[in-house]
Amino acid sequence: MYVVLASDPAGVRITQLDDSGAPVAARRTIAREHLPAEVAALERERPRWVWDDTSRWYPQLLAAGVRVERCVDLRLCHVILRNSALTAGSELATAERGPWDAAAVDEKPALLGTLFDLEAFGSEGTERTKGTGAHTGTNSTDSPRDRADPVAEFLAQRAAVAASAGSGRLNLLLAAESAGALVASEMRLAGLPWNVARHDELLAELLGARPKPGERPAILEAVLQRVRDLLEAPELNPDSPNDLLRALRRAGLVIDSTRSWELKKLTHPAIEPLLEYKKLARLMAANGWNWVDTWIENGRFRPDYVPGGVVTGRWATSGGGALQLPRQVRGAVMSDPGWKFVVADAAQLEPRVLAGLAGDAKMAEAGRGDLYEGIVASGAVATRAEAKVAMLGAMYGATSGDGGRLMPRLAKAFPAAIAMVEAAARAGERGEVVTTRLGRSSPPPGESWRDIQGEAYGTDASAADQKRAISQSRGWGRFTRNFIVQGTAAEWALCWMAGLRNRLWELGTGPLTERPHLVFFLHDEVIVHTPKALADQVAAEVRAAAADAGRLIFGSMPVDFPVTTAIVESYADAK
Repeated sequence: MYVVLASDPAGVRITQLDDSGAPVAARRTIAREHLPAEVAALERERPRWVWDDTSRWYPQLLAAGVRVERCVDLRLCHVILRNSALTAGSELATAERGPWDAAAVDEKPALLGTLFDLEAFGSEGTERTKGTGAHTGTNSTDSPRDRADPVAEFLAQRAAVAASAGSGRLNLLLAAESAGALVASEMRLAGLPWNVARHDELLAELLGARPKPGERPAILEAVLQRVRDLLEAPELNPDSPNDLLRALRRAGLVIDSTRSWELKKLTHPAIEPLLEYKKLARLMAANGWNWVDTWIENGRFRPDYVPGGVVTGRWATSGGGALQLPRQVRGAVMSDPGWKFVVADAAQLEPRVLAGLAGDAKMAEAGRGDLYEGIVASGAVATRAEAKVAMLGAMYGATSGDGGRLMPRLAKAFPAAIAMVEAAARAGERGEVVTTRLGRSSPPPGESWRDIQGEAYGTDASAADQKRAISQSRGWGRFTRNFIVQGTAAEWALCWMAGLRNRLWELGTGPLTERPHLVFFLHDEVIVHTPKALADQVAAEVRAAAADAGRLIFGSMPVDFPVTTAIVESYADAK
């Protein structure tokens, strides 16, 4: 059974559908304050809840102590089906843009509009002030989706999937994406345990005691003074790139950028303390005292996760930097008394996903243990370090350096895997889309990309035009090369979390936060907060859920997805 919820001026409109999508009862409307009790009663029948956006509906249910097992997040599913090559001919995909498209793009432009970032996944949006959040669960009726019928959208989505060539794959993807939205809301409710006193101690050790407003902490100020002395620039403001650039040039250094990787190329006594200053200043700005004041409430860090916030399907956050917690402050992530963290990391996830995608039995065999050691044992490369560099080169498109040099040897040892990423790259270079294992497709290049490609082969094209077009084409090929791997890895992680979420629920009794529960997720890593007595069971369930995810996505293909687990009281002790 499906139960569709929709905002209504009089409250909440409820529509019940059978598995075929046909109504099983007349639509009815209830007062908003009665919704938690209504959902709790219907949840006993294990329906799949259908709503426009999990982040609008689920928080108020969780706040009332109501957990749901399954849902369909129409916003997230619409984005997938609108853009998937598997549903390109459907009425949903070919229709003119409407309220569901406006909801997907306009409400999160900085996140869903992000193209791709190979290094810094998890773009941050607007910071919130203390005590407020992007997702309040108030079900206000000012969304574009409230002008559209969620039942009609749900039926359109079902029709698009049913008519596709990969309905089984897409159904799994939509279910996993929607489950991820449930996880995101539950993690925000529970929060990541955070010891403010320990955080203050860590900052004091690294930066000095908390300074007065407008001042720098003592250690940071001392490092800055060394930089000023060595550059003979007593008034230097190191936080101003222009000021710093002028000071470096006055010291006789030839430099056009103050980025750390450029500074590391220089030889001067001031460079070492300058790099130290930049590292500490970055820590203070990103996770210093102001961050604690803004983001830690009642001993919990509750970021706003954004499932599907990156085009590959990876998550983002809309503030707080949850996907970029530096090692310097992880010691402040401490479990409650009588509780433990189970920190789990999926080892070498993306290469293993590539083996499954390509059906490369040789690479799957190499991954029976440490995959990189397995590549060495295959004779493709001589050392584990070379194996890692070679695999990164294959997935990210290295053409020079050690990655480029080792590619031919990797291609010889694992031809199916390398052929798959090469084919994805060539498709991208031609401006085509590529698709993950379950059906998420890459965006096509924009008009400017196509204009540049067209101009390069016109009668008036210059050598510079052609060079620019080739460079741009290869850049898009690197994007599509990695898209299929990273996107499928994101799908595996969603299936892992969805399965683990239900396994954890069965381990305890009572409300969500009194049972083992997820409190953190970062691409291929999760943290579970669990009563100490259940920690070993949780670790076993984490590993079992990982194996299930592999079978769900790759079927009988013998790809191992080993997960390392650490049972700790502090996140800093996990690695």
